[in-house]
Amino acid sequence: TFPTEDEQQEFYHHVLEAYTGKPVTIRTLDIGGDKALPYYRFSEENPCLGWRGIRFSLDNRPIFMTQVRAMLRASEKLNNLKILLPMVSRVDELDAFNALLDEACAQLHAEGYRIERPQVGIMVEVPAAVNLLPFFARRINFVSIGSNDLTQYLLALDRNNPRVSRLFDNLHPAVLQEIHRIVQLCRQLDLPVSLCGEMAADPLAVVLLLGMRIETLSMNARSLAKIKWLIRTLPVQVAEKALQKALCMEHENEIRELTRHVLIQHGLGELVG
Repeated sequence: TFPTEDEQQEFYHHVLEAYTGKPVTIRTLDIGGDKALPYYRFSEENPCLGWRGIRFSLDNRPIFMTQVRAMLRASEKLNNLKILLPMVSRVDELDAFNALLDEACAQLHAEGYRIERPQVGIMVEVPAAVNLLPFFARRINFVSIGSNDLTQYLLALDRNNPRVSRLFDNLHPAVLQEIHRIVQLCRQLDLPVSLCGEMAADPLAVVLLLGMRIETLSMNARSLAKIKWLIRTLPVQVAEKALQKALCMEHENEIRELTRHVLIQHGLGELVG
């Protein structure tokens, strides 16, 4: 069974309290595709294009409301919660969530909780979301680029399928150009943008993300030290020049060779073996 509201509230509170005074982003339930729960299993013929992320949550409103209430209760007096929604591809999904969030806030205020409405952001991982960003911007506070799924959907391949997984590459020219477009669009819309996924921990890719001036990267803890070293060492102007060259290249191998050369040239060769 799904964890209760009290169980979730306790877990979220520990995390929020540990980072008192600093923003903590919690993503709502993101199952489906390659993400499974041991206590809730279902199968689909094409899971990557199926019941995923916010689609699942909105179809299971009691589960969604329980999670949102738990997050809000956990943030009481701390007020450092930010909520991130996965797999958003439609404006009405955002409208439905914002209505649910308003309802949860009203319920908890009536119950005596002193909470503030948190900032809300979306994962941009479905290509449709890119074109809808101008509409989303009126309804959200920030954006996180989900590089794994965005790459998968742009290249029309399942990264867990051994027959095609070799073709999965975050530095495919089309992926790089799309991420650059998203960053520029977010800047025009005054939306803070971050990036998560394998790309954020790949030094060869981070050179170009630095060139785009993406200020926040989300990665596993074991990658933090090397990526911090890269960001502190490599001049932004060098990264920007590398990005301009990379955006004109036709093959990911060319792009990787370019960024590898940049890292070696600036004493960061250890990061690429």
